[in-house]
Amino acid sequence: MKFLVTGGAGFIGSHVVEAALARGWTVRVLDSLDPGLHPHKPVFDPRVELMTGDVTDPATVDAALQGIDSVCHQSAKVGLGVSFADAPDYIRNNDFATAILLAAMERHSITRLVLASSMVVYGEGAYADAGTGLPVRPGPRAEADLRAGIFDPRNPETGAVLVPAMITEGAALDPRNVYAASKLSQEHLAASWARSTGGSAVALRYHNVYGPRMPKNTPYAGVASLFRSALARGEAPRVFEDGAQRRSFIHVRDVAAANIAAAESLSDGGGPGFRAYNVGADEVRTIGEVAAALSTYSAGPAPVVTGEYRLGDVRHVTASSELIKAELGWAPAVGFEDGMREFATAPLRGEQV
Repeated sequence: MKFLVTGGAGFIGSHVVEAALARGWTVRVLDSLDPGLHPHKPVFDPRVELMTGDVTDPATVDAALQGIDSVCHQSAKVGLGVSFADAPDYIRNNDFATAILLAAMERHSITRLVLASSMVVYGEGAYADAGTGLPVRPGPRAEADLRAGIFDPRNPETGAVLVPAMITEGAALDPRNVYAASKLSQEHLAASWARSTGGSAVALRYHNVYGPRMPKNTPYAGVASLFRSALARGEAPRVFEDGAQRRSFIHVRDVAAANIAAAESLSDGGGPGFRAYNVGADEVRTIGEVAAALSTYSAGPAPVVTGEYRLGDVRHVTASSELIKAELGWAPAVGFEDGMREFATAPLRGEQV
């Protein structure tokens, strides 16, 4: 297979490239190599064909698609950003770039796409009523509750505190920030492209990805990277709320394997259309557990649970990944303890190694 990976120099994209090479595929990478994101020039396997350029440029994308069988679209601006002033940049790098790519794929009669999506399209995770066990869609958390240390959302009808559950792909989508809105828009564009062209698209809704080459401490980094960066500076990780926020922390090599499984399903003639899958770990872990594990494995200071909160933060979101297991045969292979032990000392992107 001739495989194009956009953003192939990035955190997840670079691991997808390695997994594709291990399958014996011919891999081309299209990446801007933005020095703000890559202060040290990435080193590529000599088997990789590197094209430096921007996915928002139609001529660059046309050149990158020459002879390609399947596209894995990882390129995106990620994270929550600094303020709403980041909105145009998110739309340009995520939605506009995806539209340019899909239009070019139609011109080149390329019909197979794997799209990097995110758990952020759900907003809050799934919850149930403690008494009845029935699913309940929570309302926004009240600031009075947060000030009082009551962090779990309530049933909007009864006021009872809700119990977290595993979220499935059929849950209502509720993007709550610009990044989330841009990721959902990417999914909608891919679905529209598939309907219009007869192509096949798989969107992988990544949950909390961590592992080697994760970006260093920036406003766009994930919580695991923020903890890891603090420990590298000799500082204690600062954990917001009570640290009991539940997540599905998934190792980047497992995410790469999910991309390969998705690409193989399309090459096997999976049929036209659009499909979305959660990609998360089997083990539900809390943010506090991640901070504690990283502190232990790096021999650093113990985490500090601050009780601080941010209005609009998601309390719990944990993945049910049963659909991708059943339909694509993927399953996570890296356990929490092994993954955190490796990540505690692994190089981050932006560090000179």
